[in-house]
Amino acid sequence: MIQLSANDHNNFDDDGFLIANQLIDATRLPDLQQAFSDLFNGRFETGVRPDEVNWQQATGDPSLSRQICNGWKANRNIAAVVLNETLGRTVAELAGWSGVRIMIDNVIWKPPATKSLGFHQDSAYLSWITPSDLLTCWIALDDTHADGGTIEFVRGSHKWQLEQPDGEFHAPHDYRKPMRAAAARAGVDPEICYVEVSAGGGSFHHGWTWHGSGSNRSSNPRRSLVLHAMRSDVEYVPENFDQGIGPIYSRYKRLGDNRLDENYFPILWREDGYRTPQIEQFLGAESSC
Repeated sequence: MIQLSANDHNNFDDDGFLIANQLIDATRLPDLQQAFSDLFNGRFETGVRPDEVNWQQATGDPSLSRQICNGWKANRNIAAVVLNETLGRTVAELAGWSGVRIMIDNVIWKPPATKSLGFHQDSAYLSWITPSDLLTCWIALDDTHADGGTIEFVRGSHKWQLEQPDGEFHAPHDYRKPMRAAAARAGVDPEICYVEVSAGGGSFHHGWTWHGSGSNRSSNPRRSLVLHAMRSDVEYVPENFDQGIGPIYSRYKRLGDNRLDENYFPILWREDGYRTPQIEQFLGAESSC
């Protein structure tokens, strides 16, 4: 169980992020690390290819961070974490939502010497759904340190003015440049905070919190599993499908209405007790963090 105190809620509201020392049990780590190896070597346990496969062992640039989106569709060990009901309820509690569903997951692997990931705001890419609120849970599968390319947050940046997406995500020359420009427009001297936790720990952050990560200057890998969660009552905005990542995930639009299909965006938790029933069948057994 993930227990949140009143102080945790206040810190999240003030800072736009919350660091957690333990989000998953350490016994899960070997299976998840193996799942990362399988996915980046093109081994998809369920037979389903993830929605975005941005790096593979045979063809990927070794200087770049490896990324896959919606690894849960391809590997049940990934799915058991990002579709977890307790994790979903925790996200909903932090966000003040009556229900939560997964938008996408990120499977990110930064071996030693791999390059940065540019600063950005997650919600800036979500004009294709409404409400476009987002809350993200970032889980470290390795011990993380400032010199190892861990995730960085800018304290209070979710309260700055909303910005349009700007800059490169993979290996930009100056990975903090878009954030510094936004801070200047907000008249703020940005305070950068590094998430330094043991494997199994991590963080939650607001959809408008500026974040990114530097290059991995350590001798150890930095693997992280990320749940991007949205409200359970979101709907598509078809006229905005050409914006953000809409062109990828609009492929799951239903005929005749704008509701999101639970087969592709399952509901993890809802205050009335509902949870997409196919999840447990897909996992094969009930899972817990």
